[in-house]
Amino acid sequence: MAPTSIKSVLISESVDPRCRAILEENGILVTEKQNMKKEELIAEIGLYDGLVVRSATKVTADIISAAHNLKIIGRAGTGVDNVDVNAATHKGIIVMNTPSGNTISAAELTCALLMSLSRNVPQAVMSMKEGNWDRKKFMGSELYGKVLGIVGLGRIGKEVATRMQAFGMKTVGYDPITPLEVSATWGVEQMSLEQLWPLCDYITVHTPLMPSTVGLLNDNTFAKCKKGVKVVNCARGGIIDEAALLRALESGQCGGAGLDVFNEEPPKNRSLVDHPNVICCPHLGASTKEAQARCGEDIAQQIVDMVKGKNLVGAVSPPRYVLYNSGECMKSCTGYMKSAVLVGLLSQDCECRPNLINVLSLSNQTHGASEGNGVCKVELVAGGCSYRVSGSVQGGAPVLLELNGSVFRQPIALCGNLLFFRASGGPQLLSSMAGVLAANGVEIQSFSAPTAHPEDPWHCVGVSSLLPDLSVLKPSVKDAAQLQI
Repeated sequence: MAPTSIKSVLISESVDPRCRAILEENGILVTEKQNMKKEELIAEIGLYDGLVVRSATKVTADIISAAHNLKIIGRAGTGVDNVDVNAATHKGIIVMNTPSGNTISAAELTCALLMSLSRNVPQAVMSMKEGNWDRKKFMGSELYGKVLGIVGLGRIGKEVATRMQAFGMKTVGYDPITPLEVSATWGVEQMSLEQLWPLCDYITVHTPLMPSTVGLLNDNTFAKCKKGVKVVNCARGGIIDEAALLRALESGQCGGAGLDVFNEEPPKNRSLVDHPNVICCPHLGASTKEAQARCGEDIAQQIVDMVKGKNLVGAVSPPRYVLYNSGECMKSCTGYMKSAVLVGLLSQDCECRPNLINVLSLSNQTHGASEGNGVCKVELVAGGCSYRVSGSVQGGAPVLLELNGSVFRQPIALCGNLLFFRASGGPQLLSSMAGVLAANGVEIQSFSAPTAHPEDPWHCVGVSSLLPDLSVLKPSVKDAAQLQI
């Protein structure tokens, strides 16, 4: 990817000191301001190229609208529920998170809640602190031989599975993305949710919060579960319908719940918090020294990599689609091709700062096709005219192979200053062009001619600098264009 200019970053929440250190080591000015009110953030956000948050800062559309220079929003953690991704995308702002930073910590807390549910550990601790010695009241059950249902088999779900298998639990799961054969290598048997609900003694959810997962466990699904099923949510509040969970606890359909997240945080309705069969924590999934250090370092390094044009890791903005898919060797980059082409077309005239993130939302007049082998072909129809180009990557560098039917003898390296012109080929063409360019203080550094000579073919010259005025070429050429890469 191309480098991105990030000169200043605002960190609006407490993150590991390594985050600031890494950014500053790479020449980025960092400002830390915690506990900012929305109005304060709106007033200041226009001063920065980047924003780093955790989960407390709500990056709303109003804030994004005021972010005139913002290019990236980095979430030091998983999930971006607190960021208006659509608003950011429309404005061309990249939103990224650290998808693996808190994986181990969240998985370990999930396992802790599962074990605590099975043995009533927190309740027994509180009873002891109150001066009681009540062994019968806290009779538990073994995890050995029980069935654990894991809804969401991403990084955290996988780590939970491997850990709970060590306790002798049978792990089954559901995930619409992870292939069955992949999860099988972790010892997880995948099945539909309808098959999963009635099998499980314990259920843990590890999905993002989205329309399809809101209220995933509800009155209907609890009714399909084993009586006394125990559930854990260390993912996002709202995946388990809280009202339905309370009803299931009261009826005994649910035997206990371990909750680290809630619809509203902190929860004003304490019905679940105060229930004797509920173990709860104040959103501690990522609250370990190791996870915080990892997330802080990861988000800083991801920003630095983006600035240097190395990688774009953790981006969660809406996906992009290929414009022209052209052979096996182009597969690794076809996901960006459509966006890249549109950025080039729209960047001259569009006021919306088109980039790889927002450009698809700015244009809906594109179509895709597939042909060739390792060659990308693009056709643009505008103003009643058709323009066709084809290119490839050779030796790690992009090259132009053809322009409107003119196939060049040598691939044109797409770098430096390039002047394209359409003219009838002839022995005097190059010397004539050289004279015109020299008279305007421009030297020819390379020349590419077409292999055949269709009527008025296109030629390309690499030049020392761009011409101040293309009209000086009119006596010699039919059409001309220049660009600097």
